[in-house]
Amino acid sequence: MTQLEYARKGTITEKMKETALAEGVSPEFIRDGIAKGNIIICHNLKHRDSKPLAVGSGLRTKINANIGTSADDLDIAKELEKARVAVASGADAIMDLSTGGPVDEIRRAVIAETSACIGSVPLYQAALDAVRVRKKAIVDMTVDDIFRGIIRHAEDGVDFITVHCGVTRSTVERMRNEGRIMDVVSRGGAFTIEWMNWNNRENPLYEHFDRLLEITKEYDMTLSLGDGFRPGCLADATDRAQIHELILLGELTQRAQESGVQVMIEGPGHVPINQIEANVLLQKRLCHGAPFYVLGPLVTDIAPGYDHITCAIGGAIAAAAGADFLCYVTPSEHLRLPTV
Repeated sequence: MTQLEYARKGTITEKMKETALAEGVSPEFIRDGIAKGNIIICHNLKHRDSKPLAVGSGLRTKINANIGTSADDLDIAKELEKARVAVASGADAIMDLSTGGPVDEIRRAVIAETSACIGSVPLYQAALDAVRVRKKAIVDMTVDDIFRGIIRHAEDGVDFITVHCGVTRSTVERMRNEGRIMDVVSRGGAFTIEWMNWNNRENPLYEHFDRLLEITKEYDMTLSLGDGFRPGCLADATDRAQIHELILLGELTQRAQESGVQVMIEGPGHVPINQIEANVLLQKRLCHGAPFYVLGPLVTDIAPGYDHITCAIGGAIAAAAGADFLCYVTPSEHLRLPTV
């Protein structure tokens, strides 16, 4: 059984007790929040020697740090040092976003390096495998390729996965009809849209959402429903595409929770200060109180090299408004991979 299923039966688990102690709340508070869907415990059943992480309403705001190799920088030791430094500095979670080198080996090394919660984006691996292993284009990924990647990450013990299930043909149409300055800046969103356009098919993660739920439920892995249409500049914030995707994610949240799968929702990147609170309130309303995981948000587009500051401003406002999980942004954002 998953933590959500236990909570709905009124059972308090060891993970609920452990996270309650860490948060300074009662186990009943954790259990009741999980049952309502506004608290999650991120912890894959396969993730040994790690601490379960509770995220959600009434708990301390959590911080995630992104690390990962690229084709231009394959130094695994450097990424492991980043993981150590991030946790020592207070990060609650690490996302391995590696897109270069032996990504399976890197992911497993990161998981072994720390007891922190681990997240990933399995679509990156499926895309990399298509290009490097099968000598194909990203658009030649099959549906089975995508789901095989998800299973590999689940088997390795990844606690939460970002999946861009709300990137659908109808959302793309709304974006094009309204118009955007930056279009799609999400890598996973861009991969998915290109795949849909080339194959003239719906997003497999949306079309086969029940298959995704079966996999994640087996491992009690949390679904982090990604924001493929997150705004890449202030002018695109809170537009038709972003909100339509959020409506879809709210519907998928209900389906996931009904099946016993825990869910959090990912949120926008570039948002004007006077729209941040509205974005949090919209997410909480449309997604029935599911925990909100935001990138930044960045409150201006004109500060490359200083985006740790623009993110600190947006993150503080978002957290005060009810965001539950903040993804760090370093001075390197928009410019390069971050250094240790």
